[in-house]
Amino acid sequence: MNKEEILSKVKQAFVSVLDHENFQLTYETTADDVDGWESITHMMIISEVEKSFGIKFKLMDLMNMNNVGDLIKTIESEL
Repeated sequence: MNKEEILSKVKQAFVSVLDHENFQLTYETTADDVDGWESITHMMIISEVEKSFGIKFKLMDLMNMNNVGDLIKTIESEL
């Protein structure tokens, strides 16, 4: 699975949790860039991503994620 396929699948998780598509997801996107991406929805998004990819993030990985690009790199390392 390449980065673009991962990004597309991650966007599906965001849309599922946030219930809207009014955002552009790029490698530089952070919570400040997306309406509704707050602390509680963040955990729901992470859970949805884990379920979508059949992976489980380590706490340290979660703490080191600063943007969507970091999330995608972590997913790549888990696949």
